[in-house]
Amino acid sequence: MSIMADSTTFNPPVEPPAIVPSQYGPPVRPLRAKDVPGMVSLAVTRLFPDIPPAIYRHSQDGAPMRGATLDALARVDMTMIKPSHRVNVICSEHGFGMDGGFGYAEMLGAIRDEIVSRTGCRNVKLVVMAWHGRKEPQELIDYFGLGERFAGKVVGANPLDAGVRIDTVLGPLIGIRTVYNSDWIVHTHYDDPREVYAHRAIDRITKPFGMSYARMETRSIFHMQMGPRTGNLIGRAVADSDFVRSKLAFSVVMKSSPNGLTGVDADNNLDNLGARTTTDMLRSYGKMLALLRTVDDCIPIIDGAKWPYYIHAGGMIFGQLFFNGRDWWDLDLPDDTADIEKMVGGNVLLGIKALVLNHALIGLSVLSLPMVYPTIVAGRAMADVLARDFANPDILEYAEVADDLFQAVDMARERAGGSNNLICFDGSYGAINLTPSMGEQLLAHAPECSRLVDEELLPKYLKQRGLDPAAMGVGSA
Repeated sequence: MSIMADSTTFNPPVEPPAIVPSQYGPPVRPLRAKDVPGMVSLAVTRLFPDIPPAIYRHSQDGAPMRGATLDALARVDMTMIKPSHRVNVICSEHGFGMDGGFGYAEMLGAIRDEIVSRTGCRNVKLVVMAWHGRKEPQELIDYFGLGERFAGKVVGANPLDAGVRIDTVLGPLIGIRTVYNSDWIVHTHYDDPREVYAHRAIDRITKPFGMSYARMETRSIFHMQMGPRTGNLIGRAVADSDFVRSKLAFSVVMKSSPNGLTGVDADNNLDNLGARTTTDMLRSYGKMLALLRTVDDCIPIIDGAKWPYYIHAGGMIFGQLFFNGRDWWDLDLPDDTADIEKMVGGNVLLGIKALVLNHALIGLSVLSLPMVYPTIVAGRAMADVLARDFANPDILEYAEVADDLFQAVDMARERAGGSNNLICFDGSYGAINLTPSMGEQLLAHAPECSRLVDEELLPKYLKQRGLDPAAMGVGSA
């Protein structure tokens, strides 16, 4: 079945990844954003045919991800690991928010199995790092079967856990003891751009060392003291410390594009892996990011299993639409965003006319959303969760509450002057659930965005980061 809108053919809505149940969110909603009457879907390859193809999407068998992981690990040296050693495989919660999360879980399990097979070491433990929800790691462990994948050797941790001193070129910083209490660590990461407005694609491979793997005292430097661009020094300083280098066996990255999960890369050399990861990220996501900057009229529906900024639509998180009033990857633009007030005040996308909140987790400050845009909460269950959100104690003084999702959409349309340009941030990769008029808007701007990134922006981005476009397989130097 296909749906015609003017001269354009669209497909029915795609089924988004299932929502992971969590005590940090409402009960799983009976209606998803795709259920709003009139919704269709637009494949990301209709927008940009050269977006890298996926080997895995959330509804598919995990064998391709396992195979890609084993292929990548075949190029990695593991001889430093002895049968009597202890190995910690470190993962971060956002990987489980990418296209349903099971692809990331499949990669992690394959890493464990390959270490056991090649080294004889069976003391391989998975450390699941969460942001700050004390019970979030166990929710992920249970939902994704991580205990079974790691023969019962799995533990959760967060930035408030016991620390360990790490001497760096910047002075002593503090990591999480649970991360480093082993002979060797394996750093697992992903190339989802996530908060481009924070890291700005600078040395992304080391970011977890200063954030996910760091205690709150060190982690807070990134956001609260140095600001986004300078804050990248923290992760690099920790990763380059003698302490970490003496323990880092190898690193693994789950590769992705707006189309889905595209493969796995691994290396003993963190910097070489980082260069490839940065290139892949800029190349795979640059066009969609440029396209979001052209949006001049839309109503996002937030409907996923993470915090509002981190829920995907066609592989792009909502934060990349919200904070998209400028090109964050262009390092010629000064970094004037050391505090959230400046970032919200001057860099949000004015094309958002209203916002519907159907399902999201609490605990991350998003009070700026209803202060900037008319925001409608879809139903009392979501509103009750927001009412106990310590990070947004006043949010219901600014947001309105509807009886259900359909009424929330009607209210948002009214507040937005009758706009029918709905776009669903529901966790989907490969396609965007939206209304036909929203799809027409994106299709109209896609060709120029493609040209701009290919001919101007991608070579510029790479050069700004000390990467030779020709050497990285992008155009000419």
